[in-house]
Amino acid sequence: MRLAAVLLLSVTALAQWQPQESHTPESLRGVSVFNQSMVWASGTHGTYLFSTDGTTWTAAQVPGAESLDFRGVKSYGFDAFLLASGPGDKSRIYYTPYLGKHWDLQFTNSDPKGFFDCMAFFDPSFAKPLRGIIVGDPVNGRFQILRTVNGGKTWQYSDPQKMPPALDGEGAFAASNTCATTIGKKNAWFVTGGTAARVFRSTDGGKSWKVSSTPILHGTPSQGIFSIAFHDARHGVICGGDYQHPEQSGANLATTDDGGKTWKLVPASQQKFFSAIAYVSGDVASNSIVAVGSHVSGFSTDGLQSWQFFSATGFNAADSKMGIVYAVGSDGRIARAQLGTCGLACVMRVESKAQ
Repeated sequence: MRLAAVLLLSVTALAQWQPQESHTPESLRGVSVFNQSMVWASGTHGTYLFSTDGTTWTAAQVPGAESLDFRGVKSYGFDAFLLASGPGDKSRIYYTPYLGKHWDLQFTNSDPKGFFDCMAFFDPSFAKPLRGIIVGDPVNGRFQILRTVNGGKTWQYSDPQKMPPALDGEGAFAASNTCATTIGKKNAWFVTGGTAARVFRSTDGGKSWKVSSTPILHGTPSQGIFSIAFHDARHGVICGGDYQHPEQSGANLATTDDGGKTWKLVPASQQKFFSAIAYVSGDVASNSIVAVGSHVSGFSTDGLQSWQFFSATGFNAADSKMGIVYAVGSDGRIARAQLGTCGLACVMRVESKAQ
């Protein structure tokens, strides 16, 4: 599914959004933080961006990919993967070994019914060989899963017979590259929406999958789970709602403490619609969560029991490393937040700095 994204942030000490110049007017939907200075982003019309100092951005286009929409990016420092989402051969995977000096087209979807939604990589230490998965909408009644082979140089489809059947009208959302996530070397999850709001889980690196239902709002093509994140192999969060009615609260957030087998709605009020959610990494924020959406940004410091702050401005995607959070959105919007010590007295300020 092809939609916008929302990110939910929960931090032990709130920080201020610091807008940055992106030097592009494109809509940005992918962001990947490697460390406090190396960050990548991606968006429409074949656009990718990177920063090597955490502040200054370089924007460019992949040659020959100007018609593509890069919904996902994964940074390994100077090298990075880009995921293009779209029908048929508009879904592709690119790789650069060094800051976009050269791009390799690693994979092109040849099935006209296929549509890639999101990608995630194992090994959070960024150790090579690179191991990743890509989730695509159902083809012939089952979700498509691509896995890396040859140390991340090539990709191949997993056996669809080891995947539970998709329900009629069920799909995944290509909103913020967070419809899938991984923990460690073998644990992976992805989420769905439409006629169902389910969580698929794998414990063997994406070779085989099981599925669980959730209480998240679903039923129409605009409803369901948009994003998933895990703090460890047992504790995770999902978010979603109805992107056509982002102002509506409801059954939009849930948590698990058994690795995704069962899910419970959270009691926090003002849930709104969230299309992306992430744990804020770093020792000072072990239970902090950040969420952003096209119409709102939010923070929780107590595992989604309550909200500490809401901002009326939203983003399409976000990522966190070492207590640093980056968010990206429409009109080239990029902002950075860093954990501070001023607590709830801090005020968030969000503004577009696209140029």
